[in-house]
Amino acid sequence: MIRLDGKVAIVLGAAGTDNMGQVIARAFAGAGAKVVVAGRKEAPLKAVASAIGGDWLLADITRKAEVEALFAETVKRHGKVDVAVNATGWGLLKPLTEISEAELDDLVALQFKGVHHFLSSAVTHMTGGGSIIQISSASTFALLWNHAAYIGTKSGADALIRCVANEYGAQGLRANSIAPGLTATPMTADAMAAPGLEAAFAKEYPLGRIGTSDDVADACLWLASDGCFVTGQTLQVNGGLTLRRNPTPDEMQAAVMAAMAAMQQPG
Repeated sequence: MIRLDGKVAIVLGAAGTDNMGQVIARAFAGAGAKVVVAGRKEAPLKAVASAIGGDWLLADITRKAEVEALFAETVKRHGKVDVAVNATGWGLLKPLTEISEAELDDLVALQFKGVHHFLSSAVTHMTGGGSIIQISSASTFALLWNHAAYIGTKSGADALIRCVANEYGAQGLRANSIAPGLTATPMTADAMAAPGLEAAFAKEYPLGRIGTSDDVADACLWLASDGCFVTGQTLQVNGGLTLRRNPTPDEMQAAVMAAMAAMQQPG
């Protein structure tokens, strides 16, 4: 069993109730870490911090000063930062030609510039070494239609992780990405409510099911542990999806239509 006793961990992107960031935070706390949850909404951060015996801080990853303050205040309160996880993201699913400049600016601010702010602050304040973890996406390998801007920014963030791993390894820092596929989270709940859609994805996963936030949290625990001798990598925590592919829009629509037709048949 992996233990993180004595470690201080920041999990940014934990302001959504039961989202991936909160699941990771609970896993870290259960392994003995002191966890600082961070994000843009005070109430859910307070609630999860109270539940896990941790701490909370407000921070918007798109604002460099707020990210720097997150790390500095964590060090002030708890003496150090051993683990830093960025679980923020925006699953923009829209055709390339229909994305507005404002949407593109927002996505770049969140998933590229924001990651740069996060990594810069981490390498500055994690002076005793440790583990930096970025949540990426399997779609950077197994392409998903109408996802170009999202994939581009996630790919850029993966490149930043590799650079940090290369340049700051001598500081004792490990930096890695985790690439889930379609994952059952509050963010995907509405899309997955369409009958047949989950099955259309699941058939492309060699392990036979889509992922969960617990799968990602388990991988984060290992990357955060002292027994991890891995850096600069993108871990494919997606049940083997990247051995195959995501379904096409036509396949997804056909699966939904078939499921709806089956539901209308007399029992």
